[in-house]
Formats: sequence, structure tokens, C-alpha cells
Amino acid sequence: MNKSESKYFGTAARMDEALIECLEKKDFEYITVKEICEKAGVNRSTFYLHYETVADLLNECVEYTNNKCFQRYGSDLTDVKKRLESGSLKDLIFISPEYLRPYFEFVRENKRLYQVVLLHQEIFRTKNTFMKIFDGVFSPVLDKFHVSEKEKFYIVHFYLGGITSVVREWLENDCADSIDDITDICLRCIIPNAEREG
Repeated sequence: MNKSESKYFGTAARMDEALIECLEKKDFEYITVKEICEKAGVNRSTFYLHYETVADLLNECVEYTNNKCFQRYGSDLTDVKKRLESGSLKDLIFISPEYLRPYFEFVRENKRLYQVVLLHQEIFRTKNTFMKIFDGVFSPVLDKFHVSEKEKFYIVHFYLGGITSVVREWLENDCADSIDDITDICLRCIIPNAEREG
């Protein structure tokens, strides 16, 4: 990365952080470019060099966050189609410590961001992200287990809704419980007799 790219990403990161800080205090539609610039320590011309509107900044923030989270999984999760075609049924269980721990680590490292996302799920388009994961990962996995179309959507909502509720409570307690404990709780809700690994 050259100096100008580094400067661009530094400025963009400050504006992302400024947007998150604003969202902690008010609804998105009331956030102004002026507020973001003041919090990020940039002038309006710098903002407009990068974005046309605050919505553009939000879109970048959402995409950046999703990409950052998905990077935790490396090639195993990003190459799900290959895994779906060649893997055994056992390899297709995504509600496991292997997949839960990196997610919980990311949540703990980005507590402020997740609290804001949970407060503003509509503007962070969590439903769109869910549908993308559902269509690309969960639906093909459930096909392998011969789950009917009627049941698929409800099953995935049950799992993700439960995990989201656990995350919400965990964040309210400032992530005081360990990642292993939170992983175990989620697994035991799904498989009551699940044993902790290691």
C-alpha cells in the first residue's frame, strides 16, 4: 500500500468511526455531514472527495464491517460452494465452535459497532446480509440434509435469532463472559449434551 492509499484508508476509517459515534446518540436521518467531519477531524471537501452523501459512507461502513468479519473465516467459509460439492454431511455443520468462536471474537473486538448495529438493524441492512448468507450457504447446506423449502427459512431464523439474542445479552454485560462460555451456551441450546472442545 502506498502513502496516498494509506492516507485514504486512514481518513475513511476515521469517518466510519465518526458515523458509528453519531449513531450511538441519534437516528441516522438526523446525522449531518458537518457532524461527521467534526468528529473525524476532516473538512467537508475531504468528505465530498470520498462520498456524495452520508448514505454512501454508511454503505461503505457496512461493507467494510461485513468483509472484516468474513475474513476471520479464511478460505474455508469463502469457498463454501466447493465445500458443499465435495464435503461430507459432517463437514457442513456451521453451528460449531470452529465457526462460532471467530464470530464471537469479532463481536468482542468491535463491541461499540455491534451495539450500534443491533440498535439500527434496518439501516445496516442486516436482513440483506442474512439473505445473502442464507442463499449462498444455509439453503444449499439444508438441501443436503433434505430439509423442505417450507422449513428452511424458519430453521435458519431460529438459529440466527437465538445467536443474535445471546450476543445482545453478552454485549449488555460488556462481554464479561468468556468466548468459550458463550460458544458452549449456544451449542447447548442447539445440542443439549454438547461437550466443550479441548
